[in-house]
Amino acid sequence: MRKASARFVLPALIFIGFVASASCTPLGDPALPTDGFFDDFERDSLGEAYRTTGPLRLYRIEDGELRVEGAKNRPLWLARKLPRDVRVEFTARSESPSGDIKVELFGDGVSKATSTSYTASGYVIIFGGWNNTVNTIARMDEHGSDRVIGKAKRVERGKNYRFLIERRGNLLTVAIDGEEIMRLEDPNPLYGRGHDHFAFNNWNSRLAFDDLRITPLR
Repeated sequence: MRKASARFVLPALIFIGFVASASCTPLGDPALPTDGFFDDFERDSLGEAYRTTGPLRLYRIEDGELRVEGAKNRPLWLARKLPRDVRVEFTARSESPSGDIKVELFGDGVSKATSTSYTASGYVIIFGGWNNTVNTIARMDEHGSDRVIGKAKRVERGKNYRFLIERRGNLLTVAIDGEEIMRLEDPNPLYGRGHDHFAFNNWNSRLAFDDLRITPLR
């Protein structure tokens, strides 16, 4: 009996581990089309392409823009799986003096904050964080010691900025209005299941996003 039970313990543990890992990322999201994805937000509701992790009206479309304020790290996930190498472009504006424009790349498509602390599932990109004093790329932990600090540049309230984010191989770069602001070389880049989604995110600032374009690079 002891041998028979031991024979089934390891497979059972492996299966449980597989189920647990599978539960952290959504099943059934379509892959990014070969010709990419574009959204100009010229409609009334978000639609099936997005997965919200907060109250229904936390992220909303107004006047052809995606608006958010006070999300407290409850992202709006794009329900499309990204390839390893990708270009993400969008326009963003902060209507708050604190700046704090934030997105998440190569996350799991479902994660959100459940308390005041939040460990992301992907790279967190912040322009004008910490009361408009820090620009950073963080690998999962925006407060971690391994985050990369970018060039000193403040968010101007009410100004539209065009972001261009690219990941090629192990290099992630962020350019704003044609100027590279920060880059991260990751020897163990996040990709694949659990690290294959994009999200708009927010803490407390009043933000607007528009003209999202995502292009596969391979």
